[in-house]
Amino acid sequence: MILRLANKVVTLWQNNKIHKIIMKKVFIALTTLVTLGLTSCMENQIKENPFYSEFDTPHATVPFSKIDISHYEAAIDSGIVLNNQAIDAIVNQRSRPTFENTILALENSDRDLNRVLNVFYPLTSALSDDQLMEISIRVSAKLSEHSTSISLNEGLWNRIKEVYDMRDSLNLDPEDSMLLQRTYDSFARSGALLQGEDREKYRTLSAELSELTTRFGQNVQKELATYEIWLTANDLEGLPESSVEAAALAATEKGREGEYLFTLAQPTYMAFMKYSSRADLREKMYRLYNGRNLKGEYSNVEVMKRIADVRRQIANLFGHNTYASYSLERTMAEKPENVFNLLNSLRDAYRPAQIAEFEELTKFASETEGRPVTINAWDYSYYSNKLKNAKYSYSEEELRPYFELNNVIDGVFGLATKLYGITFSKADNVEVYHPDVTAFEVKDSVGEYLGMIYTDFFPRDSKRPGAWMTGFKDQQITADSVNIRPHVSIVMNFTKPTATKPSLLTFYEVETFLHEFGHAIHGLLANTKYASLSGTSVYRDFVELPSQFNENYLTQKEFLDGFARHYETCEAIPQELVDKIIASSQYGAAYACLRQLNFGLVDMAWHTITSPVEDAVAFEIKASEPVAMFEPVDSCLFSPQFNHIFAGGYAAGYYSYKWAEVLDADAFSVFQANGIYDKASADAFRENILMMGGTVHPAELYRRFRGQDATIDALLKRDGIKQ
Repeated sequence: MILRLANKVVTLWQNNKIHKIIMKKVFIALTTLVTLGLTSCMENQIKENPFYSEFDTPHATVPFSKIDISHYEAAIDSGIVLNNQAIDAIVNQRSRPTFENTILALENSDRDLNRVLNVFYPLTSALSDDQLMEISIRVSAKLSEHSTSISLNEGLWNRIKEVYDMRDSLNLDPEDSMLLQRTYDSFARSGALLQGEDREKYRTLSAELSELTTRFGQNVQKELATYEIWLTANDLEGLPESSVEAAALAATEKGREGEYLFTLAQPTYMAFMKYSSRADLREKMYRLYNGRNLKGEYSNVEVMKRIADVRRQIANLFGHNTYASYSLERTMAEKPENVFNLLNSLRDAYRPAQIAEFEELTKFASETEGRPVTINAWDYSYYSNKLKNAKYSYSEEELRPYFELNNVIDGVFGLATKLYGITFSKADNVEVYHPDVTAFEVKDSVGEYLGMIYTDFFPRDSKRPGAWMTGFKDQQITADSVNIRPHVSIVMNFTKPTATKPSLLTFYEVETFLHEFGHAIHGLLANTKYASLSGTSVYRDFVELPSQFNENYLTQKEFLDGFARHYETCEAIPQELVDKIIASSQYGAAYACLRQLNFGLVDMAWHTITSPVEDAVAFEIKASEPVAMFEPVDSCLFSPQFNHIFAGGYAAGYYSYKWAEVLDADAFSVFQANGIYDKASADAFRENILMMGGTVHPAELYRRFRGQDATIDALLKRDGIKQ
């Protein structure tokens, strides 16, 4: 209204119908009104948008109920402005560069921006919708441009370089030295050393890459949500009661009583492939699952080809022939040759065992069916599970009653209590973002607050597939010695409860829980000065050590006895069943290893290209050939769904799961020798691995814990490849 009035005044003046002096007074009055109106509007926005100030909640946890979807983009825009102002203050100050006024000031410059991003990004994966996805696309371009602008800020870079050049005379402690080194390396690897056209090319490529990776992940999530496989009672042969009940419930929720709805959610798909005796339906499910994002509206084929080539071009700008060469500089592996050496050595060690496994499986399947059987990709899980049952006289379905979710939570949380003395209590006064989510307050052995952990276990349309750990707040110690404790979240897609049964987990799901909880413990026990070096902010091929270390406990009788009780009778898991679990722990180890090596080799193939990929299908087949176990299946390709490498931060890094597996087997061998809950070993693991974050090179941290470098021997022994 005020602006319309101002326009009318201007029109009257232009038509000589109002005196200039009167017009001036009117404009002063209008300007005051506008200023008051804008100020009032800004004040209302600040009051309404919870991201504009520290959260006034228990432990400053996220006030999810106060967040409207419109708050995200406004807060991100505001955070970018405030971040830029802080950087301008660093660059424009007259004082000579010091660690405090440049490096430390930069570390703290994005506090307001991170407050919103630490909520926004976790929810885009766990509680997304079309509107949030659209916002994500828009802000990804802004954030990419913002990040690139900081990296290419010459004034800021000059100050960082000046501090770095005099680092030997600064008497910095190890954490300060690492922060300085990481800051310098981050800028150097993000274009600060580039000149002229190369700078602008880097800016353009970075923005494009950000948009492409966001689109890739969203395509995976969107297409997965479109799949509904409707079956009748005649199609359920072999499926366990838990799968049938879940499918019936899903159909009822869609208003189709008497039918059965299956989706491609991971627990649903895995159970179907393992138990359905209908080869035709297994093939159908396999082709649907592995044909996702290959064609149609959500195709990722051209997206992933472009992502790989943009990364190649970025690497070229930095003098590297391939993206893998560029990316691996800041890892334990250091260069592609070391990655290929690991993958190939494991292939050579495991391939003979895998061939023997398949010969045994083919013979078993043929005898079972009374005819010659060829094991296709959609047959492996089915016959492998039957052979496992025949050899060890139990099925994973027998285990489910002993893995009721609440008991498993007690067992997994209890592992951290036994090892590190930390405790968990449900925090009813802390808000959560979905009814399926639970918040727990974490304390140390003397009752001091350590942080918060949120658990989110069940699949839903708004959640992407898989399992992951993330965080709403990073640990750090402020300049006035306040230890800000972390808020972490573990997100999974477990078997949901039904009308007649609680959530009963598979062995694999319990293993996944232990894995993600290992990441959470890495975050919760962090105790470093700087958020950028805290918790899981470590080299990519080291970050999986704490998570995979936890998985070792699932084959330990002493651990299982502590929580695995029948959900109806409360009886402990029978000793006979525990013995079978332990005896069968090496079953299929060679197949599992080659499957992981396949992912690693395909990842390395995409990121060692020296020219654009033309035929994605032929490219993946060739990359998989050294470890292939089945003939290629038409219209099936896993690269278009490979979130880890195209949208999840593991580009040229999927090998790190096997790298960390070597570390975790070697580390757990210490506990096997001293006792699985040995306090001295646990203290050493906590103090040298879990608390230190990225403050020390991981190879040095591991040597501090172990006393030597890791070898593959413990892994080969654990998997039964070597005696």
